[in-house]
Amino acid sequence: MADGNKSEKPTAKHRKEAREQGQFARSRDLSSALAWGGTVAVLVFQVPNAARQWRGLLQNTLDVATSEPLTTNGPVMFWNAAAVLHWSFPMLATAWVLAVAGGIAQGGFFVATKALIPKIERLSPKGKLGHMFSLAGLNGILKSLIPFAVMVWIGVSAIQSNWYAIVTSAAMTTGSFLSLLANTAYSISWKGGLVLLAWSGVDYLLTWRKIENDLKMSRQEIKDESKESDGNPEVKSRIRRMQHQMRRRAMLRDTQTASVVITNPTHFAVALRYDMEMDAPIVVAKGRDLLAQEIKDVARWHGVPILENPPLAQALYKTVDVGRQIPAKLYTAVAEILAFVFRAQARTRATVDISKSAGV
Repeated sequence: MADGNKSEKPTAKHRKEAREQGQFARSRDLSSALAWGGTVAVLVFQVPNAARQWRGLLQNTLDVATSEPLTTNGPVMFWNAAAVLHWSFPMLATAWVLAVAGGIAQGGFFVATKALIPKIERLSPKGKLGHMFSLAGLNGILKSLIPFAVMVWIGVSAIQSNWYAIVTSAAMTTGSFLSLLANTAYSISWKGGLVLLAWSGVDYLLTWRKIENDLKMSRQEIKDESKESDGNPEVKSRIRRMQHQMRRRAMLRDTQTASVVITNPTHFAVALRYDMEMDAPIVVAKGRDLLAQEIKDVARWHGVPILENPPLAQALYKTVDVGRQIPAKLYTAVAEILAFVFRAQARTRATVDISKSAGV
């Protein structure tokens, strides 16, 4: 049973590891019940032709015996071997196919390679005896005794119901006696098969419940597994901080090349770059609060125009990622700002040129 602290459902990784160890719900009684039922069904199917086939074999044996001595390499031995094979092979093949199908139906086609690795403790007589006299071993023995006891009761009931016929069987003809035996054996067989099939369902549920309890995990085990699979959370957090800082530095560096910075004016700042070769302006940096202030400081230091337009700044910040072009619905508003900036820059350059010319 699971420990008191193990109250959490097992993770997919834990289930996979347990499955590789061969720890998954499977009832061996189901395969046995299916094999038993298939064997009985094939046997019942073959019985109608049994008398004719064995009568022919006996007749051929007697004919050969009257004409030549019986030898080990003669036709009689071949006929007997063929007859035995003709009867046994369909039953054995059906039992094998149904047993394999029952195993696949419960757990799929899977080979637990780790469970096949030889272990010294499995060969230890002390370990075997300890398991036999343990609670788990006793539980397995009791589980086996329950269907056995029911099948014994079915056999006793079948004999009791035919007790008078069995006692007076000396007065029966051979055909009647064989019919009595066949009917009694058939009754015990199909009832026993139903008992095994029903018990296999119960056994599967009990096995599944036990394995589910054994696979339960504590919260600490889940955390440890998460660390092994995804990495230490502290390391991941540090990596995220470093990535965030790198993106921050990259945006501040790209702000130096921006054409204009649009602000909220205090909470948001979005830096846009546009060249004539571009299809649309691109957001090269954006930020809010402290990062917005840093973007504006860089823009002032490098002479990038800063314009206040709160609705446009918020729209750009919320809808456009860094490195992406602005959406078509914002073309008009951005175009007006860029046109104003470019005209102002053009006037400034013209004024500078005139001043230079007058100085000359």
